[in-house]
Amino acid sequence: MSDKAKIVFLGTSASTPTKNRGLNSVVIRFEGEWLLFDIPEGTQRQMMKSKVSYLKINHVFISHFHADHILGLSGLLATMNIHGRDWPITIYGPKGIEEKVDSMLKIAMLTPGFDVKTVEVKKGIILKEEKFSITATPLNHEIECFGYIFKEKDKEGEFNRQKAIKLGVPIGPLFSDLQKGKKVKVDGKTINPEDVLDVSKAKPGRKISLIFDTLPSKNYYKAIENSDILIHESSFLDQMKERAKETMHSTALQAGEVAKETNAKKLILFHLSARHKENEKFEHEARTAFPNVEVAKDLMEIEL
Repeated sequence: MSDKAKIVFLGTSASTPTKNRGLNSVVIRFEGEWLLFDIPEGTQRQMMKSKVSYLKINHVFISHFHADHILGLSGLLATMNIHGRDWPITIYGPKGIEEKVDSMLKIAMLTPGFDVKTVEVKKGIILKEEKFSITATPLNHEIECFGYIFKEKDKEGEFNRQKAIKLGVPIGPLFSDLQKGKKVKVDGKTINPEDVLDVSKAKPGRKISLIFDTLPSKNYYKAIENSDILIHESSFLDQMKERAKETMHSTALQAGEVAKETNAKKLILFHLSARHKENEKFEHEARTAFPNVEVAKDLMEIEL
């Protein structure tokens, strides 16, 4: 659990940019890799300002196909191509993602010198790596839309070297296999990882949930429960809750209620409508339902 996870808010505005806010986009850095969530216009410049390495981005997750969530993709792929990228990138998104990516490449008159793979997102785990996974959860918006959950692998316990030696496991590669959760055989005897783990040192992996454009719905509550960080869209203040309902978005108060009901540790509000100028109003409103709230600002970074 010593590996640091970093969240960078590249943009925090809904629908249209403002002087102080770029359009909504977030990256998570873990294990030296950047995971990009939504890519509106202007994202590349925000990456440069924040020192996010776009050449280290191998996975891009698109919540839905509204323009303020996807229009920057063709430009990013073109820049990667100019800089000589020659390894694959995978774009995840709702049904039709392959056709959307193909059309954006055509508009840009771009034939990349690297593979651009696409994955059509469905509910459940969509990416599983050795130390983390990404899960998709359907949201309640005007068109098909997904939220994404980053989950670090749980630490099942701490490897007990003396226990392993006592069981006859020779010092060397088999230690590493056991630490990775694999069974090993020693002199015909099977040693299970739990045989050499101190379970009192077990610890749940960190969880970061990103909820994009949605009218709040209990449909996604289970997927995001017990988040260390819940990043939730907050397009409007409660005084405009009818407009939020009409456009299938959330208010700051509703985001606070979601955080409370899903037992989040911290709530970050993002995707703020350009018509609302004061961050404090969003924060104060959400805090009437949930105490630990922060409003995201462009280029804000969080380490956990």
